[in-house]
Amino acid sequence: MDTWFLIGGVAALLTTFGFVPQIMKMYRTRSVEDVSPLTFIQFPAGVGFWAFYGMYIGDAIATVANIVTFGTLVIALGLYAHFSGHTRRILRGA
Repeated sequence: MDTWFLIGGVAALLTTFGFVPQIMKMYRTRSVEDVSPLTFIQFPAGVGFWAFYGMYIGDAIATVANIVTFGTLVIALGLYAHFSGHTRRILRGA
């Protein structure tokens, strides 16, 4: 196996699932107070651009890893919306 392919695969795994600990913490604590809302603008935008770039250069690892990462960010964004006080106030009509 090519060394650089292995390095790219390991890097993809680490970054693809890098947000999973935050997702688990948000779910376990039912709190998003320690997560910046800007995270959910900046990180998905960057991941999206990386996925498009991976498609452009024909790199399957970059493309798939960033698409999967985007999926984990959608889950995180859902938890953020669910557990943020602002969302709960809107849903209660306050």
